[in-house]
Amino acid sequence: MAFAKLSVMVVEDHGFQRRMALRLLAELGVSKVYEAVDGNEALAILRALPEVPDIVVVDLDLPGMDGIELIGHLAQAKLARAVVVASALDAALLNTVQTMARAYGLRVLASLEKPLTSAKLTEVMTAYELQDEDLDDEVGVEISRASIEDALAAGDFVSYFQPQVTLSNGHVVAVEALARWKHADGQMVRPAHFIPVIEREGLIDQLTDQILDAACSWKTSWAQRGLHVRIAVNVSMLNLSNVGVVDRYLAIVRKHEIDPREVVLEITESAVMGEAAHALNVLARLRLKGFGLSIDDFGTGYSSLSQLSQIPFTELKIDQSFVSGAPRQPRKRAVVEASLGLARKLNLGVVAEGVENVDEWQMLADLGCTFAQGYLISRPVAGDQLPDVVAHWRRPQV
Repeated sequence: MAFAKLSVMVVEDHGFQRRMALRLLAELGVSKVYEAVDGNEALAILRALPEVPDIVVVDLDLPGMDGIELIGHLAQAKLARAVVVASALDAALLNTVQTMARAYGLRVLASLEKPLTSAKLTEVMTAYELQDEDLDDEVGVEISRASIEDALAAGDFVSYFQPQVTLSNGHVVAVEALARWKHADGQMVRPAHFIPVIEREGLIDQLTDQILDAACSWKTSWAQRGLHVRIAVNVSMLNLSNVGVVDRYLAIVRKHEIDPREVVLEITESAVMGEAAHALNVLARLRLKGFGLSIDDFGTGYSSLSQLSQIPFTELKIDQSFVSGAPRQPRKRAVVEASLGLARKLNLGVVAEGVENVDEWQMLADLGCTFAQGYLISRPVAGDQLPDVVAHWRRPQV
């Protein structure tokens, strides 16, 4: 079976539901299954295991130590690679616990309403395996100013691309360029590990210029093979502190004979916008030159209604934390629906991130979302692989 290598623990005090979960896991081919009736027993078993399980399925309403307290212990002691919150309690509470676990640094695959079913377990274990494949190629790299400067000079930062497709017909219309640090042995370091250091050390301009240049180069190459797509490149607010960035970006796209209207700059904000006047100057001029502007991860961090009122955005990206599980979680669905309604009133295109299954695709289509991006379509791939990915992609039959 596909899940034979996974190890899963079920923490559930209700005997019948625990046995049902164990039986479903066995039917799905999971080879290592552990069980516990409460939090204290779970911790004792986990501490005695030679290696931590891949997934711990945690009921919240447990006797003694409840599931919320247990998740805190799992995170602090690193006793699980990922958790699934399972409960028949209020959906708002499940969502809060899910957010809390992620704040602890624990991978959360889903919040599942009981009873568990084969389909629900299959979905979360598939999500675990997809995420795990991306983590498998991680490598421990010293991340210092010197190592980043060396990598920038050597061209070790490369662009991977994730397609964005039209929900109405499934056509691939754009790709997002995602920075990866290609280590000497061929392994990759993801941006979550190096972007904060690059921003702190004042090197973000060099990286953004390299990624934009590479994306433009690939766009030209794909066009020669008959694949015409817009490109989206992430831009930090720190890139916008110097008004000269407009001319620099314009020079990069013109060097590749690309119309700025074919380039969307996704504005991410890792810190409060300090030099507001400079940033607004740059954003207004970028828009004047034809670049599209997308508000990335809308609804999280500093991406907010105030930005929408100040900046001439052309697109809104709904963060994957709202899309994931939204078909089963009314509060998340409400956030998605409200974001889409706001975008329509502001005449903005909308990209929903993190679309991983057909239910999420169908929900977004029903709600009138414009574009989708996520593992259901493709994980990020190298530029030379993109044409084959696009050729083999098929819109889900729903």
